[in-house]
Amino acid sequence: MSKKLKIGLIGTGGIAVGCHMPGYASIPDQCEMVAACDVNREAATKAAEKFGIARVTTDYKELLADPEIDAVSVTTPNAFHMQPTIDALNAGKHVLCEKPLAMNAEEAKKMCRAAKDSGKILQVALQMRFSSEGRFLKQFIDNGNMGDIYYARAKALRRRGVPHWGVFIDKEKQGGGPLIDIGVHILDLTLFLMGYPKPVVATGKTWDVLAKDEQNANFWGEFDRKKFTVEDFAVGMIRFDNGAVVTLESSFMANMEDDPFETQLYGTKAGAIVRKWSPGSPVRIFKEIDQQYFELSPQKLPKVDSDHTAEVQAFVKAIQNNDPSPVPGENGLILNAVFDALYKSSETGREVEVDITY
Repeated sequence: MSKKLKIGLIGTGGIAVGCHMPGYASIPDQCEMVAACDVNREAATKAAEKFGIARVTTDYKELLADPEIDAVSVTTPNAFHMQPTIDALNAGKHVLCEKPLAMNAEEAKKMCRAAKDSGKILQVALQMRFSSEGRFLKQFIDNGNMGDIYYARAKALRRRGVPHWGVFIDKEKQGGGPLIDIGVHILDLTLFLMGYPKPVVATGKTWDVLAKDEQNANFWGEFDRKKFTVEDFAVGMIRFDNGAVVTLESSFMANMEDDPFETQLYGTKAGAIVRKWSPGSPVRIFKEIDQQYFELSPQKLPKVDSDHTAEVQAFVKAIQNNDPSPVPGENGLILNAVFDALYKSSETGREVEVDITY
């Protein structure tokens, strides 16, 4: 039997309490949460009490100094992902870092270097690929059923969905708006299904015209319009070294129908669309057979109770089996580098090269 892992938590906010900690708690025979850290001692104490964690600290370096701790989740705001992750890797801990990996590609490169030098797992918390839809379609594609995927349309759009909690509207602490917050999920799922091709160039545009207008309602609750320093809508086009192209749209606010969270893939043998949280079949396949057009809906998707729990379980399993990272830091670097290029393209009005070397 594999060693029972000792887990530490760096950051005990909503994503830790709602996602990471329940994930570890779901496999008590395989791991045990032994320490919780947050700059807010009250928050750390409350989370620790909820999950039966013995130790609480406000200094993550104290947590990392414990030789018994095998791995940590880093669930701090984006601006505080890099240093705790690097310090943890250097201390010999495996790391599950909340998405996006970093504020920008330069930070992500340093984190990937630290993971490579340490030989420890760095996993990015991108749970969509662990979903029932993601698991099914990845296997379907890998079995050759869609041929070469040459184009995809990825959308993570909210009509009126600006988060009014945390630091989601603060560019200095978040790094960006919907592009880096929810666009990261749909772009990761899209690239995962496509085999994560290497991005070459990107062009994009961002706007902040709706969220700053106090006349526009926000279904998720009111927020301080004067402190809104991120984009409320972003669109981009990314070209890859294999000739594929992906378009990406992401918004906190847009005058549109519904709140689509989906990716549509165009392959040489078939096409597919994944619509998360939409009524009806979440996966549809489009195919031609004997000059007839077919729309197929799989009826037996893999059972996944929680995407978040599944990603944590995959992290623990990879450590125990000495397997590669289920979501390698290099994937997170690609996403950060694409976002950097899109933001720069919006500022300059020009196409920008995507640099993922480290």
